[in-house]
Amino acid sequence: MDYLNDLIYVNKDSFKKTITSLKSNWLIIFTGLVYTFLNIIVYKIIGTLFVGPLYIISGFISAIVSSSLISNYLNLLFNIINYNRFSFEDFKSGFTAFLWKIYGVFFIAYLGQLLLSLVSNILGAGAVVLNFVIWIIVVILFNPLPEIIYLKYKSPTESITDSIEFMQENWLNWLVPNIVFFTILYVVTGNLQFGIFNTHISFNMIFTLKNIIIYILGQIIFSFTMIYRGHLFKLLNGSTRRKRMFMNKF
Repeated sequence: MDYLNDLIYVNKDSFKKTITSLKSNWLIIFTGLVYTFLNIIVYKIIGTLFVGPLYIISGFISAIVSSSLISNYLNLLFNIINYNRFSFEDFKSGFTAFLWKIYGVFFIAYLGQLLLSLVSNILGAGAVVLNFVIWIIVVILFNPLPEIIYLKYKSPTESITDSIEFMQENWLNWLVPNIVFFTILYVVTGNLQFGIFNTHISFNMIFTLKNIIIYILGQIIFSFTMIYRGHLFKLLNGSTRRKRMFMNKF
């Protein structure tokens, strides 16, 4: 019963804070369009410039660009969660705010993929099951990595270990609302969000009224979810279930 009461308490508190935050920072809904067009422009430039012998470094450049865009979005969330506001200056400075921390996580993930590829080559057909199991584990254990990156001052390796520890202690309170919100997002948009570092939902560039309405609704749900996650993480990370139950009495 205590677990159920705690689940209700933390989500009720996070929901109230998220409503307030989204009302004050509704412009974050439209950052998805900005990131979409930035991705198109930047990757078009990379595809044009890094050809021939230079193609070998295009992967490195692409990882830097992706890290920079993710950093920008996380910096906006940082300001919303901590100060209930963000400015154009925050947007401009956000491209480098968490850049190298995110890139460090990507590099560790890359090394993990290399190791998994070696094991998969040895296992042959059996690697399909292994890859699926590891994918599920990664999605669950490292789901709060974005919040750890922008709300805690940790190195890439410390962020990864912190994510595992956080999920061990808070898996129920974290997974239930995330499953609910991302299911709603899928029902509304048909868009599955399995990526850990999502900054927006994709737009198919078909500019019909229906598609535009669905996209805007999707961005509202996505933005609400990401702000919600920030408030939820901040509450869970700074307390224990016993402490929350004690504070809830007053």
